[in-house]
Amino acid sequence: MRASERAYWALREDIVEWRLPPGTVLGEVEQAARLGVSRTPLREALSRLSAEGLTAAHTGRGVVVADVSLENVIELFELRTALECQAAALAAKRGEPENFRLLQHQFLAAAEAMRDSLPDARSYYDLVGRLDAAVDTAAANTYLYQAMSNLRVHLVRIRRLARDNPARLLASATEHANIAGAIAAGDSQVAAAATRIHLHQSLEHFKTVDPNHRSPMPAERTVS
Repeated sequence: MRASERAYWALREDIVEWRLPPGTVLGEVEQAARLGVSRTPLREALSRLSAEGLTAAHTGRGVVVADVSLENVIELFELRTALECQAAALAAKRGEPENFRLLQHQFLAAAEAMRDSLPDARSYYDLVGRLDAAVDTAAANTYLYQAMSNLRVHLVRIRRLARDNPARLLASATEHANIAGAIAAGDSQVAAAATRIHLHQSLEHFKTVDPNHRSPMPAERTVS
């Protein structure tokens, strides 16, 4: 792997996982030494991250990790709604019903388990990831997949800001079951509508988080 590629993936993971929080100055000398690369490949990596919106130039401070504001989140959800509703609609037309019927049952089982005990968010997000992958495959649209892949980098980062809320996680599981069920039924309009409802509820939940206490939570305790 080229040095610039290695630096890019290392910095990207550190930013997404909040090891480098918003506002962190990414000094070339310090970061190059930390990552074991020269300054030229580091600049290439920072350029790629800036193009993705994960870093930004800051007057007098060089390059810093980009902030995550409520305005940022709203804009991301606007794009997410357009992309994910279309992906769900396509999946309903092109996907294998049995795959999504199984996912529907798994989400319903997860919701039932959450009613009896505290949710295991890590396992839940593994299940969400399987639904995302199934929708990507079923939609069978290369450009849509690429756009969603770029967007999900920011979504993972945003999840770290959401407070642990078992009630929201339970509602989210039910919403995902509805999406999977609509796709399994081959109903593109209902699949898109169920996706829109889920995203609206997720955004509204994020808005309830106290802006003075929007700090990252451990990966296994995030909710979205």
